Amino acid sequence: MSGTCYNVMFVLGGPGAGKGTQCQKIEQEFGYVHLSAGDLLRAERKRDESEYKDEIEEHIRKGSIVPVEITCALLQKAMKESGKKHFLIDGFPRNKDNLDGWNNTMQGIAEVERVIFFDCHVDTCVERCLRRGKTSGRADDNKESLEKRIHTYKESTMPIIEHYRSLDLVADVSADKNEDEVFNDVKKIFSR
Repeated sequence: MSGTCYNVMFVLGGPGAGKGTQCQKIEQEFGYVHLSAGDLLRAERKRDESEYKDEIEEHIRKGSIVPVEITCALLQKAMKESGKKHFLIDGFPRNKDNLDGWNNTMQGIAEVERVIFFDCHVDTCVERCLRRGKTSGRADDNKESLEKRIHTYKESTMPIIEHYRSLDLVADVSADKNEDEVFNDVKKIFSR
């Protein structure tokens, strides 16, 4: 990819922390392209000709993490197809394997400028996901999948946030407020 280097902001937080909602607002206001790792995986799972379809389906159903090679391949394809340079990657990396895979696959292709961490109380996250589940059609917005997702988030994703915190790349946003109040805090990150 002759010299193209994408600028990336990872957007992390628990399930229901408001990552997708805030990414849409950032996309509109600041021109970043929003790529949701989960949305890319769900879309790929529905493609009949996808070589990854069954494997993705199994991981989503179990609430486990899809292999990093698949996620990185889908992210890289989406970046290239967009024709843009600045990206928000929502819900990735979720664990050390994701981080290592990203570093190995994307070195020289994409650079992480910042990690936006939406810090939200677990009860608020669960309530939001269950409310969203009534209309979203998402198979993972139910109590059982949520418990697994929250456990995975605490065990696997929090260490990733701490890794980026040690590199002074994390911007913390309190996500327990309403979406407009949260976005006012988000805007401060982009004005720095």
